[in-house]
Amino acid sequence: MTIAPEVSAQILRLHAVERWRVGTIARQLGVHRDTVRRVLAQHSAQPVAAHALRPSRIDPYRPFILQTLGKFPTLSAARLYAMVCERGYQGSGEHFRHVIATLRPRPPAEAYLRLRTLVGEQAQVDWGAFGHLDIGAARRPLMAFVMVLSHSRQVFLRFFLDARMDSFLRGHVEAFEAFGGVARVLLYDNLKSAVLERQGDAIRFNPTLLAFAAHHRYEPRPVAPARGNEKGRVERAIRYVRESFFAARTFTDLADLNAQARRWCEGPAADRRWPEDHRRSVREAFRAEREVLLDLPVHPWALGERLAVTVGKTPYVRFDLNDYSVPHTLVRRALAVLADEHTVRILDGTTEVARHPRSWSRAEQIEQDSHVQALVAHKRQARAHRAVDRLAQAAPASQTLLQRAAERGDNLGSITAALLRLLERHDAAAVQAAILDALDRGVPHPNAVRLALERAREAAGQPPPVALVLPAHVARRDAPVQAHDLASYDPPEHPHE
Repeated sequence: MTIAPEVSAQILRLHAVERWRVGTIARQLGVHRDTVRRVLAQHSAQPVAAHALRPSRIDPYRPFILQTLGKFPTLSAARLYAMVCERGYQGSGEHFRHVIATLRPRPPAEAYLRLRTLVGEQAQVDWGAFGHLDIGAARRPLMAFVMVLSHSRQVFLRFFLDARMDSFLRGHVEAFEAFGGVARVLLYDNLKSAVLERQGDAIRFNPTLLAFAAHHRYEPRPVAPARGNEKGRVERAIRYVRESFFAARTFTDLADLNAQARRWCEGPAADRRWPEDHRRSVREAFRAEREVLLDLPVHPWALGERLAVTVGKTPYVRFDLNDYSVPHTLVRRALAVLADEHTVRILDGTTEVARHPRSWSRAEQIEQDSHVQALVAHKRQARAHRAVDRLAQAAPASQTLLQRAAERGDNLGSITAALLRLLERHDAAAVQAAILDALDRGVPHPNAVRLALERAREAAGQPPPVALVLPAHVARRDAPVQAHDLASYDPPEHPHE
């Protein structure tokens, strides 16, 4: 590296005149220490020797401190400070903490082998958290599913609004489709979607993941605890996503973000240099690796989150913070929900009884008009049945009248309502007699019944009935009250009489 003459002259001046050290010159001029030493050596100038360290109050206590830290490496500086103060140390606590930071034993640095994988042999999988999205009244986590082929470093990126098992498996399926095949081994961190329990080398895999792996013929393999270097390629890929894709990115919704992620994986991420050979790109390495990946299964894996639900007294099922309508005939039934990102299907056994667009908000009611209309019609029909039953009990001849009215094509609902109004004003026996009179005259209509009642009233010399409808609060106030017997409150003056 060639140093500009003015920089070289400044190095020599600061060293010879100002008596600056090599580190000070390098830091202030923004050059490397070796560069400063090289300039000084070329001009036969010796670096300024460091001054001898002055004695410190802590020097007599260093052996005790080192011995204590050797036995208890994690002992706090505050506790050590109290111990040396009891032994006569009079220095400040702040300076003591700085000294302890330099004396505390450090674990030996571990050397790692650079792992090389065969073509098509391995892929690494992990989740990355990217904050939250506000959707309606809900705040959803934004999670990135990342899979990277260990040999070619080809990245697959897909964002989800949760990290559930369904999303985890959907990320796998879409990654396999994007790669055009499956690696023979997939490395996982010890997340619950992959490993339910681990005691040393004894591992209990998630049974759903095992079934999924068997379907695609790959081997799921968890990394050792606290050994992130074993899946360092996916860790670096997530960092690469944060810095090169997600930083300062704008998007309208999840679909837009995933469309941008797909273009980024197929474009800039694939065009970067391949770490194994800088003369080639990741795209070129992936093109060779794709040829040796395992073939995709003939029958695709059935995706979808499945959940057992129970319908209450209202025709809705609760799923993921929202209520979805079902036919009213299914209340008090156990059903199943099969959901993906866009659709919620409700099944009764293997029969689909409802299908709704999925809502990612919360506390919403998602309804089908047919479900609501069917329930309203059912309620109206139930009210009509109750009215007919009440009329049949009070005036049995009304059934014959309704049957003959139906033969004529009359509106049975209006006839029933008219007869019930007559029943509210007149005695049930009088209404029964009036209906029989109307039937004898061959006129099955409420008007004929009303005329018969009027004729019977005039013949009996009775006044016309008056319907008195009181407001509800007046009716409650004028309700009859049964008086209590007050004899128990006034005992006799002479109980022995």
